Amino acid sequence: MSDASLNASQTQTGDAGFGDYFALLKPRVMSLVVFTALVGLLAAPVPVNPVVGFAAILFIAVGGGASGALNMWWDADIDRIMKRTQGRPIPAGRINEGEAFAFGITLSVMAVVMLGLASNLVAAALLAFTIFFYVVIYTMWLKRWTPQNIVIGGAAGAFPPMIGWAVATGGVSVESVLMFALTFMWTPPHFWALALFMKSDYKEAGVPMLTVTHGRRSTRKHILVYTLLLAPLAIGTAFTGIGGPIYLAVAIVLNALFLKGAWDIWRRDETQAEADDYKTEKKVFALSLFYLFGHFTAILLQSVLAGYGLGGW
Repeated sequence: MSDASLNASQTQTGDAGFGDYFALLKPRVMSLVVFTALVGLLAAPVPVNPVVGFAAILFIAVGGGASGALNMWWDADIDRIMKRTQGRPIPAGRINEGEAFAFGITLSVMAVVMLGLASNLVAAALLAFTIFFYVVIYTMWLKRWTPQNIVIGGAAGAFPPMIGWAVATGGVSVESVLMFALTFMWTPPHFWALALFMKSDYKEAGVPMLTVTHGRRSTRKHILVYTLLLAPLAIGTAFTGIGGPIYLAVAIVLNALFLKGAWDIWRRDETQAEADDYKTEKKVFALSLFYLFGHFTAILLQSVLAGYGLGGW
């Protein structure tokens, strides 16, 4: 980070409140972390004491939030440039970078240690690696170095269901890897749809997003290709230990809709997109949020029904 950025970080427009520190945790991202981790925990074949389960999910959430705070600390310079991030606590001057760093590090250590004490070392190690991967591998390295930043970096957001599963079982299995893979393969088309209608934000910030390095036509092709690869993985999961007929029905509908959306994006050019203010791209991005939620809700429902001897094959 430049001296100018560091100096700017020390200028605060007012006292930070609870809401500012909470915003550092990226609560919208944290909510996805919490939900997928909870599904991983509940879908596991080993029951977990409710108190242990609650504590584990709480510390996973704290660890996810800590990652967000450290991400905002490192990205403060580009957050001041990008329109969608200028209102965050650091670029807005409500919290300085040093405070954000201390906050993120403290929460990271606390989350990993407490998860290890509450559950097991495998879950704690996975959480520690997730934080490291998101902050160091993705934020500090990949994000500003390669257009594959989202592809590889998507692994950070895919670990929570594996952590939840490890809390219950003390290990990793095919089912938890499938939940990881589902999130991992979903991440690129999800973010690239966003990048298409964010227009110049990434270019102005010097972030080598695919739209900047390879152009929008190539990005549209990549969205379609990744969605075509995602669909059989998502549908095929129905025939594993975490799937079932309900999951299969949900997966078929959601993947049909997502494939149609990716196809519609691929068919469009920038003239058409600008004419309707990226209506299709925004619609597909919104659908992508529901897509992941729908699949994990179906996995959760299948696991609940399985507890009553119902819902499986």
